Amino acid sequence: MRIVDTFARVREERRGVVALVPTMGYLHEGHTACVAAARRRADMVVMSVFVNPLQFDRPDDLARYPRDLDRDVAIAADAGADVFFAPSADEVYSTESLTRVQVTVVSAGMEGAHRPGHFDGVATVVAKLFAGTQPHLACFGRKDAQQLALVRRMAADLSFPVEIVDVPTVREEDGLALSSRNVFLADRAAALGLSRGLFAAAAAAAEGERSATALETVVAIEVAERGGDLAYVTLADTATAQPIPSLDRPAFLAVAARVGEVRLIDNVFLYPDGSADLGTRLDHQSVLYEGRER
Repeated sequence: MRIVDTFARVREERRGVVALVPTMGYLHEGHTACVAAARRRADMVVMSVFVNPLQFDRPDDLARYPRDLDRDVAIAADAGADVFFAPSADEVYSTESLTRVQVTVVSAGMEGAHRPGHFDGVATVVAKLFAGTQPHLACFGRKDAQQLALVRRMAADLSFPVEIVDVPTVREEDGLALSSRNVFLADRAAALGLSRGLFAAAAAAAEGERSATALETVVAIEVAERGGDLAYVTLADTATAQPIPSLDRPAFLAVAARVGEVRLIDNVFLYPDGSADLGTRLDHQSVLYEGRER
């Protein structure tokens, strides 16, 4: 695996079909699942690690975000990445940037409403990564469903010749969606309210429930009973991330809640025939906790 830190060096390494796996680092099995998906489709897999300051609305949250580049290099190499792209902030934002990419409608609700400017930062950095690395395809996890919808729309609207490949959410053994922030959890039982609520709602949909209000209520009750502080729970169209009143098209049921000092998001993808994508589940402890007490 080659380690590079400039867009120019990434382009110099290009060969055949190129896949990009964009990340903010502190890698886990959700990221390596994206590498595996990319590996099946491409001749060269580029994994980028960049903690993007534009998508943080709170300086303390940016400062607290976990970082360990040496660890990430080892995990990326083991996962089969060909190029590890770790640019500096000066490489990504080499001058005072006057340009921001904004995807309206898709970014309006859910995370967009609770984290002003977050999705402008996501869209801007992803557009820069697409322009600078010139991949044929890019892999994103379904765990960030609204982000996935936003990136798809941005790539289409700006005519990037990039296929967006979505990868199912990877969950820990107990069902908690993998997130780098999980290492900060002090109350895991409360955190499980998100996934347990989503699984219960998916079961209700399988039994015929189609009302968004009913499905959302199932999740909200589970989060509250376990002690989480609910921010929102929304049934949304997979393409537009707009709320819908009933499960009459492909949708995702998204939830966000604060558990102690940690803000978590999760979702399940639901379909009108009652089927669901609940993600995949590890059969071992995640690499997130190596050297840590869980």
